[in-house]
Amino acid sequence: MANDSLYRYLFDGVSVRGELVQLNETYQQIISSKEYPAPVQHLLGELLVATSLLTATLKFEGSITVQLQGDGPVKLAVINGDHDQKMRGVARWEGDVPADGSIHDLIGKGHMVITITPNQGERYQGVVGLEGDNLASCLEGYFENSEQLKTRIWLRTGEIEGQPKAAGMLLQILPDEQGSAEDFEHLEKLTETVKNEELFSLDAQEVLYRLYHQETVQLFEPQEVTFHCGCSRERSASAIASIDRSEVERIVTEEGKVSLHCDYCGTSYDFDSIDVAALFENAAASSSDQVH
Repeated sequence: MANDSLYRYLFDGVSVRGELVQLNETYQQIISSKEYPAPVQHLLGELLVATSLLTATLKFEGSITVQLQGDGPVKLAVINGDHDQKMRGVARWEGDVPADGSIHDLIGKGHMVITITPNQGERYQGVVGLEGDNLASCLEGYFENSEQLKTRIWLRTGEIEGQPKAAGMLLQILPDEQGSAEDFEHLEKLTETVKNEELFSLDAQEVLYRLYHQETVQLFEPQEVTFHCGCSRERSASAIASIDRSEVERIVTEEGKVSLHCDYCGTSYDFDSIDVAALFENAAASSSDQVH
């Protein structure tokens, strides 16, 4: 199986498009940044697959952030992905998380926020009520209301030989007004039969053949999906330099250092008194240069 890839496909003579994504390392890196309870891992996996599928629908360069927030045990779960399929994510929870809980048991009374940020142009944000039984049905409602396009989404998480896996599929009527409800329903029923082990362990070509062997499917070149955090020591230094110097020095005096921790990848950046003095002096020098 191609590792961490997104596939797009079309059906000859039918105005329906499809996507299939299979994730291993990207999913494992996201859930390894913290000791997440198993239900939170699965929720992040579904959210990761969903965001990858949504990002693939972008007609421009930019990013999509899908965020769940509520008053349940899981206060926040968020995944961000861009047109290059670079993904990152994090979740925050409190107390015990129900082992077999639904999205409503985990999030409680809450909502989903989908933020689309083009590199050029206006940012768009949609707030979606958690009215479906699961994340997939909530997203299907989002497409129906915001884009008026019939869409079905399948999100799967699990394990193969002890390794966490996440995968999923999307079917959507093309906006050319040529797609019929009967064609979509036929393909929907075929896709509904996909098994977790097929999605987790077979090549995409084999999965599509098993599902649609009576159809003519045009499969495009896959796009690699990767984990990408974007944090760095330089960014952390800039963040510290934006804080009042006396406050930073007080922390260093009390703690011996000032640390910034990245929730997305688990990396900590430590700055001692020498580092702090240097970064404030550099910041002062660069601002002086800008004045002149």
